[in-house]
Amino acid sequence: MKLAQRARMIALTAAVALTALSFPAGAQEVSEEHLKAARAAIDAINATDPFDNYLPDAAASLKAQLIQQSPNLVDLINTTVDEKALDLAARRADLEKEAAIAYARLFSQEDLQNIATFYNSPTGKKLLSDGPIVTRELLQAAEIWRRGVARDLTNSVVETLQVAAGAEAPKAPAEETDGAAAAPSSN
Repeated sequence: MKLAQRARMIALTAAVALTALSFPAGAQEVSEEHLKAARAAIDAINATDPFDNYLPDAAASLKAQLIQQSPNLVDLINTTVDEKALDLAARRADLEKEAAIAYARLFSQEDLQNIATFYNSPTGKKLLSDGPIVTRELLQAAEIWRRGVARDLTNSVVETLQVAAGAEAPKAPAEETDGAAAAPSSN
């Protein structure tokens, strides 16, 4: 699931950055219906879920720092940080609004409705849940394929060079062990 969350976070970050850089402030107004469609799409793909722990993590980190500095104030620190974090929790709506604006600027209202419809369907939900597994398996298959292609290319070129150049032809380099070319031997 972390891979899917990272992918959604990267996509959202890229969308927000692209939106911020592509449009002057206020240059493109988005209708309320368009924002509603964007929110539905964001909810369907869980686009902002990776940010759920930002405030609790910041609060926990702040508690740890303050308690380390003033261990005699543990109860006061915990209570104060919790209260202030709860006060800030309402600002999550700001993130949701910015995400909706970013999506609305990049996708038409119809596109957003189609995204929401698909990802709320059984197939869309399956893609969200099983997509990271497929991605991991694809990356593993691609790595095996890459190594095989590199090996076959090397063998083919060396064989051709040996036929053409005879004894002067280079020898095949040692095979890769971890994705990097093996160091030349010192014969």
